[in-house]
Amino acid sequence: MNQPKKLPLSQSADHIWMTEPVNFHCNIQTMATNTYQSPDPSDISAVQRAAHAEFLTLRDKVVAAGVTVTTVLGHADSPDDIFPNWASTHVLEDGSRGLIYYPMLNENRRIERRPYMKDILERQYKVIADLSDAEQNNIALESTSALWMDRVHKIAYSALSLRSDTKLAQKWCDLMGYEYVPFNTRNHVGKPVYHTDVMMSVGTEFIIVCFECILEEDRERVRAKITESGREIVEITMDQLREFCGNSLELTARDGTKKLVMSGSAYRAYTDTQKKVFLKYVTEIIHADLPTIQTYGGGAARCMILEMF
Repeated sequence: MNQPKKLPLSQSADHIWMTEPVNFHCNIQTMATNTYQSPDPSDISAVQRAAHAEFLTLRDKVVAAGVTVTTVLGHADSPDDIFPNWASTHVLEDGSRGLIYYPMLNENRRIERRPYMKDILERQYKVIADLSDAEQNNIALESTSALWMDRVHKIAYSALSLRSDTKLAQKWCDLMGYEYVPFNTRNHVGKPVYHTDVMMSVGTEFIIVCFECILEEDRERVRAKITESGREIVEITMDQLREFCGNSLELTARDGTKKLVMSGSAYRAYTDTQKKVFLKYVTEIIHADLPTIQTYGGGAARCMILEMF
């Protein structure tokens, strides 16, 4: 009997989902774990207008670079739905397309998995796992923010925090056939980095990582695993982490060229030498200033993107 042909796996998507914010502001429920957030000012309406403008600027730059973007309108009672961390999509080895739903730590983030948003995804993808029931036990695994997926070598890197449960992550890896690489981190205020995608990014030919924030007992193990992938390592400092340098994402344009998306603060914080490394592997670094989103949301460009594989 002929075996189904396995398709080569891609690291970067050529189609993304972005959620246009309706009522963006600081989510006080998430501040306990996200130390990059600041409380809202007295004029929240100014925050909302600025965040909306920043969103449109980044989205339009990504579109202009040749990447397909699906924009979905958010909801007024979801301050964080600009960050779609509740689902991931996958091309499986037989060529089928799969969808996974995830449990979120905070209550007002759990409602982001709205029926109309799920319906859009389920028109294109088959649900292969719904892990969201873990929320009933206050267990969280916040999608690609918690698990940085090396999709080519099937390795899931995970900075441990309240948003990345180890047992559920291992269950995910068993389901998807990935190797689980967990590690502990400490940021500039001594707390765990809340999401893995703040301190690392996996591209086709390079990996961005802040080894400085990984605890010493885990650091060399993680370095060794990253080195095995054969990718060029771009190491960022703790100061660069705070500028959201780690919160970058490689994408593929319709013409097949690779792009790297990041915030303006990240672009300015990278050294010229580091940028030259990226430009060996991508044709363009797309960057847009996101000061409002970063200040009050505690996330940046990569957090705003759901990859549509």
